[in-house]
Amino acid sequence: MNDKIPQNDQTEIEAAAFRKLVSHLRENTDVQNIDLMNLAGFCRNCLSKWYRAEASDRGFDLSDPQAREIIYGMPYEEWKAKHQTGPKQDHKG
Repeated sequence: MNDKIPQNDQTEIEAAAFRKLVSHLRENTDVQNIDLMNLAGFCRNCLSKWYRAEASDRGFDLSDPQAREIIYGMPYEEWKAKHQTGPKQDHKG
């Protein structure tokens, strides 16, 4: 890690980068989860599961649908109906 950036600032920078990643994925709905999995090894569902796990580690109980809505910006079923194309493949993360 960069010793020149104080831990609190580093955490804020990481959080901002995460928010930009989520925003980017929300704006680029043409990028399918299966494509993300094939190219990057993770998808929106993976992010929601990581988010849920981190929340749980800090004492916050989120359901899978709640965590997915945080990442997708809408209920997952709504996102799939609006934006998922091709075969309906659902990577569980």
